[in-house]
Formats: sequence, C-alpha cells, structure tokens
Amino acid sequence: MNKTFLLLLFLCTWANMFSQNFPANYTGDQNDKSQKPAVELYKMVSLDRDTTYVDTTLTIKKAFKFNYLRRDNFELLPFSNVGQVYNSLGYTFDEFNLKPLFAAQSHQINYFDAEDIQYYNVPTPLTELYFKTAFEQGQQMDAFFTVNTSEKFNFSIAFKGLRSLGQYQNILVSKGNFRFTSNYHTADKRYNIRVHMTAQDVLNQENGGLTENSIDLFEANDPEFDDRGRLDVNFEDAENKLEGLRFFGIQEYELISKKDSTGYNVLTLGNTISYEDKFYEYRQTSPFDGFGESYLTSDLRKTTKLEDFQIKGSARLDNSILGSISAWVGYTDYNYGYDSVLELDDGRIGNRLKGNLVQAGATYQKEYKGFELFGKGAINISGDFDGNYLLGGVAFQFDEDNAVKASLKLHSVAPHFNFLLYQSDYVNYNWQNNFENVKTQELKFELRSKKLLDATVSYTGIDDYTYFAIADGDITPTAMQFNDRVDYLKVKAEREFRYGKFALMNTVMFQQALSGEEVFNVPEIVTRQALYFEDAWFKKAMFLQTGIGFKYFTEYNANGYDPVLAEFYVQNNEKIGGFPLVDIFFNVKIRQTRIYLKYEHVNQLFNSTNKHFSAPGYPYRDASIRFGFVWNFFL
Repeated sequence: MNKTFLLLLFLCTWANMFSQNFPANYTGDQNDKSQKPAVELYKMVSLDRDTTYVDTTLTIKKAFKFNYLRRDNFELLPFSNVGQVYNSLGYTFDEFNLKPLFAAQSHQINYFDAEDIQYYNVPTPLTELYFKTAFEQGQQMDAFFTVNTSEKFNFSIAFKGLRSLGQYQNILVSKGNFRFTSNYHTADKRYNIRVHMTAQDVLNQENGGLTENSIDLFEANDPEFDDRGRLDVNFEDAENKLEGLRFFGIQEYELISKKDSTGYNVLTLGNTISYEDKFYEYRQTSPFDGFGESYLTSDLRKTTKLEDFQIKGSARLDNSILGSISAWVGYTDYNYGYDSVLELDDGRIGNRLKGNLVQAGATYQKEYKGFELFGKGAINISGDFDGNYLLGGVAFQFDEDNAVKASLKLHSVAPHFNFLLYQSDYVNYNWQNNFENVKTQELKFELRSKKLLDATVSYTGIDDYTYFAIADGDITPTAMQFNDRVDYLKVKAEREFRYGKFALMNTVMFQQALSGEEVFNVPEIVTRQALYFEDAWFKKAMFLQTGIGFKYFTEYNANGYDPVLAEFYVQNNEKIGGFPLVDIFFNVKIRQTRIYLKYEHVNQLFNSTNKHFSAPGYPYRDASIRFGFVWNFFL
C-alpha cells in the first residue's frame, strides 16, 4: 500500500503534464477567472449512468458526512476507535443480491462494491484530498486524482488509508482502499467502456471488550483510569483481517442510434464481466476461555475464502414513447469455503459451497408529465441457490422543490455464506446449515419538500430472518433462523429552520419492531439537532459555519459484537443508550478548501459517571478534539 500511495502522489504532482480537451469557451488564460470551466463540468457517473458533479460547497449536510465513511452516519453508532466497527441504530434493505453475501459483514461497511465506484469526465485535472485526525498514533486520509487525457479517455486513481492506535489496549485499526477507474468512448459516442480495479484490506486488532472489573471502573469514572490504556481487556493477542481484490469491466455499443427533433430510438447492447477474490481470517496467539474449547493450544488461524466470477449480457431500448427498457442474462461461478473437512461426533462439516448460477433480469423507467414509473426484477434460473427480487414504484415531481415517491420491493435470497457454513479453531464456531431463503417485503413512501420537510416511511416484513445469537446453555454466538415473522416500521423526518444567519437542522427517526422484537432490536427514537451560525467574512473570502450538535437515542438491547465472526449478534440481557452526544463544531471554507474542527462528546467532561457504550463491553468514545479538511484542486 505504501507503493500505491507514492504512485498517487507522483501522479498528482505531475498532473499538469497531461493534455486536456477544454470547453470551447475556455481559453486557458489563468489570469482570467471567468474562463475557468464551471464546476458542473466535472462530472461523476455511477454504474447505473446517474450523473452528478463535484460539489465544493460547505453545508451542514456536508459536515454530517465528514467522517471516515464519508457519508451520513446518523443510523450508526461507532466504536471507540476510528473505522473499528459500527453498531446499528436503524436498518435499511437496499440490497438486490441473488446469491449469499460474504462473511465478516461488520468489516465491510467501508468496502467499495462495484455499485459504489464512480467514473469521471473532467475538463481539467482534478484532485481531492481528505484528511482527519484519528485517536492516538495515526491518521486517516483519502486522496483522489482524475484526468482526461483527451475528451474521449479518462482515468482516476484513489487511495483511502487509515491507521489509528486507539485509546484502549489492542484495538489498532489499519485499512487501505485502492481504486483505479478508466472510461473511454469513441468520437461518435456510440461505443463506451468503463473498467475499474480495487484492492482493499481491513486489519482490526481485537480485545474482546473490557473485563467486568474494568467496566465497573469505567462506569464509576475513576480518575486514575482516565488513561483508557490502564483498563484491562479480555485478551490482547487477537486480530482479524479482510482482504478483497476485484477486476470489473462494462462495455456498451449503440447498435441503433436514431435521435432527431421528433424523438429518439436507441438500442444498446452491452456486456459486463467481474472477478472478485475475498478472504477473511481470524488469528490469535493463545485460546481465550470465553470462546470455549479450542482444537489448538496456540497460533489459532482460520481463513475463509470466496472466489466470485460473473459475466452478463444486456440489451437496452431507449424510446421517446416507451421509455427505457432493458433485459439481461448472467452467469455466476462462486467458490466459498475452507481447505479442510471436519469429521465430528455429531456429523460432518464440509469445506466448500461451490457452484454456478444462471440469472436473468429486466428494468423499466419512463417519465411523463412529472411522473416517473420505474421497476426492476431478476431471478436465478438455475443453480443451487434460489433467489429473486422485484421492485416497482412511481414518483411525481411537483416542481424542483417538491417530490413524492412510492415503491414496493420483494426479495428472496439465501442467507449469508457464514450462516450456511463456518469453520474455526474454536469448537463452538463450526456449523453447516440448510436454512430457508430470507424473504423480505418492503413498502416505502418518500417526501422531499424544501418548504415542508424530507420524510421517509417504510414498513418491512421479513420471513425466515437469520441472525447470530447465544443459545441457552452456550457461551458463544451461533447462526440461527427465526421461525416467525419480523415486522419493522420506520419513520424518518428531516427539516431545517432558518432565521437570518442562524439555522436549526433537525433529524428524527421513530422505529419499532411490531413483531419479532426478540431477534430484531432497535432504539425507538433516534434524534439529531444542529444549531449553528453561518456567514461570509473577510469580503466573502471565507465562509464560516459554527454551532453545537446534539444526538440522542433511547435505551435498547443493542447487539453484541463477536470478534471471531466479525459480526454482531442478538442479545437481550444488557441495554445501552439513553445518553446524549453533544459536539461543538467550527467549519470554514476558503476557496475550494473546507476545514472542520470539532470537540466531540464534550458533555462527557461533566459527567459524574460513564454510561456511554457502543455495545455491551465496548465503551463509546470519550470527549476529544478532531481536526480535518477536504481540499479540491482544479488545475
């Protein structure tokens, strides 16, 4: 990863050596600011061809995204160290997978999937640098560079890195996400190709949480233990690691291209190919009694692997009357598992889930007089796993400030691979299950209104829900499937009030498990407020934003964290929550640079006792001052 970072810095340094095709109205006179390309010309294109542009503004919503994940973490509760793991304060069901997902899902919250990769088209070289302080030794950064060597060809290179020692014993986090993208189109734009490569690794030292005596000392706010490194943890010799390597490409050709003043009729053929290799490993020097018996007395190490190859052919018709209709057929080859078979007294645990799937799907989208109809669906035609999904909905745009949307989603898919097959050097962590598909039905309504509020109401039903939990008489989590139904209601609303140069941003979420609450724990209320002042100073050379933030969630049986699985598990014996999180922030923007300074969890300094936990046995962050910036270069 060090070599990758050096290469990125080299490319950023020599960016001005690349030739560019500038807009026709751009003369290249660096002294004439009016001739510089507009920021809207720096385009970002998603896998589904949705186009946005680089945003250099400073807003409160951008401030909410200034964190390691670089997205709003309102529904997440981070652990004490940066990028460690995140407990859930709410749930969304946005996945459309047709086969099981990989193991160690808690470590993949910052993992870039193919759908997360953006492709670029820029008139001049563009660089973005993100930096933020971590806890104790280390920093976090995200460096990105893209350039069009011609109007037809673009490439980008990026590296996101983190190393943070943390304030407690043995919780070092070290992560790296390398991304390379490229896209090309012919002069007539009938043929285009997009490719990317990612290399990602996640290393977490694990300590099993605080011991019972240390939890008492922490809660009592004993000043002798303000140095959190003095608190004993359950063990100091374990770590887990997740790595992934992916090569991805998609190309399209307009076989029929008819566009004129009377309408358009375009037929596009395409194909997609992807190969991804993942592995997860838990290693520990000596067995920990709290995990039960072990097959080994030292040097525990077990590796879980997945090889995933996919290829897909597609056709899309864009018609001025019919809208956009596409269909595709795909083939997937997967190989998940381990290097050995376990022969136990109560049965045999295999080492592989290996096979292939043939899949087919279609999408539809049509806009008419403010209405938008959309839908998509897919199914596994053949293979060892059944799976399908169907999404349909309608949206209406009243004007540029007001819109509504309603959608219905049906999804049936096999549980994650580690529910079906898992092996470990610990005796308790070995199983092979033949679970039913998890079947999800979701009805969602959304309102977007600048004058009223932004609101989302969703009702989700889940049959055959899978989860990890500790069975009666056991001491460690195991994979389980719920025989009854889970019904989950979620209402989320957001509204900002302004008076002069002052503003109050409010976000409130109400949620409840109407049934199945014994396996689906959520806080009933999660709320966040930010009261702030903003103004332009020094002849508008600097834009200032400063204020106070408040976040609170009601007490609930939060999921516990298991380091062997790198997964969260259901527990109903210990509650966390009911404590406020108060921050003081000071943000400024100077040209294209946004600078952020925050005193996080400042109210903890005035508490007589400590009740802030992210999960049972794992304290939340103490009060700390954090600094960082996002800096864009338009060359």
